[in-house]
Amino acid sequence: MPAQSKAQQKAAGAALSAKRGDMPKSELKGASKEMYDSMSEDELEDFAKGKRKGKPEHKD
Repeated sequence: MPAQSKAQQKAAGAALSAKRGDMPKSELKGASKEMYDSMSEDELEDFAKGKRKGKPEHKD
């Protein structure tokens, strides 16, 4: 299930980066921190992929 907004995609990308060890978990905050704890790497990858063009900044 891909993200429905740019903000969701960015948060999933940050959580995925931390999950892979590219950035420390301590740098995460807000939605990305929650995503890190509750989603698997495969789920985060699926959520973060796709184009951002045409998506709203935030979900209604």
